[in-house]
Amino acid sequence: KQPFSFIWTAPRPVLTNQSKQKLENYFETNRAIKCSFFEDLDDRKIDENEILFFNWESINKVDNIYIRDNEQEFNLSTVLQRTKEEGREIVLIIDEIHHHAESDISQGLREMIGPKLTIGVSATPKMRDPNEITEVPLEKVKIEGMIKKAIVLNENFINLLKEGKIESSLSKSSDELVIDAALKKREELLKAFGKENTGINPLVLIQLPDRIGQTEDYQKDLVIRILKDKYKISTENGKLSIWLSGEHINKENVEKADSEVEVLIFKQAIALGWDCPRAQILVLFREWHSPIFSIQTVGRIMRMPEPDKGHYQNDILNYGYVYTNLSDIEIKEDLAGGYISIFTSYRKKDYKPIDLLSYYSVRHREKTRLSPFFIQIFLKEAERYQLKKRADKKAIKLDIKVFSDWKTEDIDLLTSKTILADKPIEMSNYDFQRLFDFFVRRSLQEGTVYLYPEDRSVGRIKESIYKFFEKEFKMERGEGEDEAIKTVLSDKNIGHFFNVIDKAKEKYIKEVIERTSELGFIENWNISEKQTFNETYQKEDRRKSIMQPFYIDEKWKSEKAFINYLDSKTNSVEWWFKNSDRDATFFAVPYENGEKKPFYVDFIVKFKDGKIGLFDTHGIHLSDFKAKAEGLHKYIESENKRGKRLFSGLIMNTDSRNYKGRWIYFDETSKEFKNNDFSNWKDLLI
Repeated sequence: KQPFSFIWTAPRPVLTNQSKQKLENYFETNRAIKCSFFEDLDDRKIDENEILFFNWESINKVDNIYIRDNEQEFNLSTVLQRTKEEGREIVLIIDEIHHHAESDISQGLREMIGPKLTIGVSATPKMRDPNEITEVPLEKVKIEGMIKKAIVLNENFINLLKEGKIESSLSKSSDELVIDAALKKREELLKAFGKENTGINPLVLIQLPDRIGQTEDYQKDLVIRILKDKYKISTENGKLSIWLSGEHINKENVEKADSEVEVLIFKQAIALGWDCPRAQILVLFREWHSPIFSIQTVGRIMRMPEPDKGHYQNDILNYGYVYTNLSDIEIKEDLAGGYISIFTSYRKKDYKPIDLLSYYSVRHREKTRLSPFFIQIFLKEAERYQLKKRADKKAIKLDIKVFSDWKTEDIDLLTSKTILADKPIEMSNYDFQRLFDFFVRRSLQEGTVYLYPEDRSVGRIKESIYKFFEKEFKMERGEGEDEAIKTVLSDKNIGHFFNVIDKAKEKYIKEVIERTSELGFIENWNISEKQTFNETYQKEDRRKSIMQPFYIDEKWKSEKAFINYLDSKTNSVEWWFKNSDRDATFFAVPYENGEKKPFYVDFIVKFKDGKIGLFDTHGIHLSDFKAKAEGLHKYIESENKRGKRLFSGLIMNTDSRNYKGRWIYFDETSKEFKNNDFSNWKDLLI
């Protein structure tokens, strides 16, 4: 096994400190990684599994104290030499690599460090001739609920797309009106967070241009005056924070979810890498003079405030909002493909609720890592196994032969000494802790159920064991944990704890699978009051659409042809809705195709006689046609028994090329479907 030491570099001290703190929190439960600054290093070297953090920009300076030679021989060159002399390779991680990591001095530093591997991290990466590029698709991060679904530009204002540039009606407005719109949205978000029973206080970011001079001072003073006189938001009452060069007011704890700060005035140059997940609204003025929107522009409002919870039930909380009076806004390529929403469509005011039962997929991270639910299962299994009676609390002798089936070199590395099975050794509490980590990781991988030894899962098992000792042996946290670890690892007890962990894993996976086979549902689903669309959509005049104005991406000719058909039925169709295919915002029925899934039908049609039609222009050649037909049939049958007036079907045109034939639909069970036989399909007569 090749031992490694790590160097983590980032621009600006704020980002460096932030990264160190987050990694320390992440590894707090198992202490697998040690995080250090230069002054924390022991004996002028980076230990195995230790990360040295430093600010890339400061280390870039040739006269930096950690670069130049000194009497103590405590500089980067010496640290690297002593680390490598002990046989460890260096892994270099460069955060925000696009910023300064390609400068000549930076290149020289990388040559001096001589890393075995360099990892550059950025939303907009720049790196000379990388060996490999790993991309995480934006859509995947959205699905995980880590970032917002989209950023909405100038909501409630008319935005037009002309020759690749966005013209907004807000661009002709004053800075005061821009602030008004942002604070109105903040109040709306605050009420929505309240209904979610969360203490999050949404933050408005007002970004001033990176410029020095009287114009900047005038604009800052104007913003401060508007906030104080009109909204009673000021530095004096703690609701306004200012983060500018040489001026830091009320900045302490502004990142906390429930901070009383409502507005933060800042500049881009100072805020690089700053992380505040409750920030949800960004204000930019026309003096900003950078009409190109990129991930770097909107990145500060992309994060979800509670990523473990993911997206909220109230969809307005799942978006970030930008208000600006900039003219001719362009969307940079790194945000192309839909993350900036520039068009908004509104539900007609005469809409009457349809209250449909709708289904959606629920995120189940428990399949790949242990959730807090595991702790309850472990304690129940420990009771069933009679672990308290079987475990010898006084036993603390560790027989290394217990680990004989595991790789001896791994255990040697954990304890920093060679272990001989027939000789006693002295081990510190730190050594026991690392061996305990090793035992927990192996217990995840071995037994009847394999689970990847991901750090959260390791932490869950350790917490389960500590809870057991608290409950059964009245163990006190802290020093008591060290004694508990010795008890667990003793030759008399380790097998018992392994057995309970294994049974708990088995029970956990069984229950998780049962839970994850179910879909979430909304009893009374209705069309949302508004929808947002990105630059790939086009506006069309569709009077029967319940959403106005109507936007379409024109991917499917079949859908557009069916819309034309619906619009022609003025005497029977009251309205129609073009459904989408994601989350709980849109309508879906359940179906089974190996597992339970939501089927998002293409169209919901409200007829003047009170009936509601559910239609999908689904190709008969697709492998899931039968499964979806069956799901739709069962749903209609069940809901009509409850008093609904629904009919539905998978729909197609008899002229599949020009769509000038008859519209027919299939509403039978999957058993009735026959390939290339449309005798049991019905004409859609509306």
